Amino acid sequence: MAHSSRRPACRSKRLHAGPLLLLGLLAPCAEAATALLPPIERGSIAVHLNTVASGLAAPAYAISAPGDSGRLFVVEQSGVLRVLHGNTLAATPALDISARVAPPLNAANANDERGLLGLAFHPDFDTPGTAGYRTLYTYSSEPIAPGTGPTYAAPNGAVQNYRNLVTEWHMSAANPDLVDTASRREIISFGKNAGNHNGGTITFGHDGYLYVGLGDGGNANDVGPSHLEPGGNAQNLTTPLGKMLRIDPLDPALTAGSVDAVSANGAYRIPTSNPFVAASPVPEIYALGFRNPYRFSVDTATGEIIVADVGQNNVEEIDRLVSGGNYGWAVKEGDFLFDRATGQPGAQSPGAPDGFIDPISGALGTLEYDHTNGISITGGFVYRGTDIPELLGKYVFGDLALHNLPPRADGRLFYADLSTGVINEFLLPQFTDGVLPDHLTIHGFGQDGMGELYVLATNTPANGVGGVVFRIAPVPLPAAWGCFALGGALLARLGARRRGMVRNV
Repeated sequence: MAHSSRRPACRSKRLHAGPLLLLGLLAPCAEAATALLPPIERGSIAVHLNTVASGLAAPAYAISAPGDSGRLFVVEQSGVLRVLHGNTLAATPALDISARVAPPLNAANANDERGLLGLAFHPDFDTPGTAGYRTLYTYSSEPIAPGTGPTYAAPNGAVQNYRNLVTEWHMSAANPDLVDTASRREIISFGKNAGNHNGGTITFGHDGYLYVGLGDGGNANDVGPSHLEPGGNAQNLTTPLGKMLRIDPLDPALTAGSVDAVSANGAYRIPTSNPFVAASPVPEIYALGFRNPYRFSVDTATGEIIVADVGQNNVEEIDRLVSGGNYGWAVKEGDFLFDRATGQPGAQSPGAPDGFIDPISGALGTLEYDHTNGISITGGFVYRGTDIPELLGKYVFGDLALHNLPPRADGRLFYADLSTGVINEFLLPQFTDGVLPDHLTIHGFGQDGMGELYVLATNTPANGVGGVVFRIAPVPLPAAWGCFALGGALLARLGARRRGMVRNV
């Protein structure tokens, strides 16, 4: 999962003294976060979190296949893909690559950012006769086999401790809940030195291409053994790190009529419309200047891609993806200037220097926040469901935790207005003080085939069993209100019957 900083962040005024104080969780921070931006206030939208699955290993992402409103596929960071039928978790995993996820996840480390991180279904997944039928893709951290190398090696000839990999699979023809493990085909991979900043999301845009978000290589300040100078990886077009990539992952043999060029490894195609095809030795690049775009998603109504880029010590941001865009890291963090030498922010500088795209803004604000409000943004989805009308069109996301150690806890749930630029915290009336219980942290979000959203949380490391999947739902009416409403409906029906307006059929 994505982590923005190793330093503790103090609690904001959001939390109230209570049982947490008795546990010592409100002890003074070793280093207080600096308030650079206004606090995130609680908004007017209240939701209820219905538990639909528990006992999971750090669920990090969930999505339904195209045309499938009955199942939700849940990614467990430990390397297992689960299938959720409503509120029932299938006993047999759809896929288990836990033996491949490597180096082995550290059971004592809640910060491990490696593992099975992403899942995408081809847009033609449910269309028989097409090249994408029953085809899906995973994004995972795996070892580099002796005698082999990744598609793109870590810069500077740095030691490559593992690789991040996009893999193609097909569902079993005999059992639609199982992946055919014999169908495995490697698409593209990236050598990594540092264990952090792995990105995690892969998803298809409305253009039919697969988008892959990569972190800047890890460490901090875009500096380290596998970071290029001057300027770092995110601003350098000779490496895929710190970039958003765009490819056609299908076997080129199945897309012979395409005008897109076949990749050097022969496993995928590169869109001719990618903006840096002629200017970079990495023609897959679609946009640059990211620190760690751990989670991004496509608005199913508009096709816009919204990216949550994890910040370092100070600023978390939400961006709107455009072709060829440069999102500033490590010249900027959010709309603040950034000093790579010190790792500290400078002046707030919206719109400058020229050539950089700042976080989404509107008449009332900018979609960014500082570390008095959280420590690591966890991107979600634009809500396009029907259960919560007041949430329609809002971007639902969260933050890993309000404070870091010890212990990491208190994930937060937010919604953002993409037009006004305002972020608010959800009201969670089912929980004491509106705070998630049990030290839960927010690792990811899910979206089902009906557009309803899910919160993926955990309070154990990536191979623990503290993972929970919540469905975001309307707040239930109090029982008394339900009786009142039912009584009112019966009275109205009786009145209508007397007026001859209702007939038995």
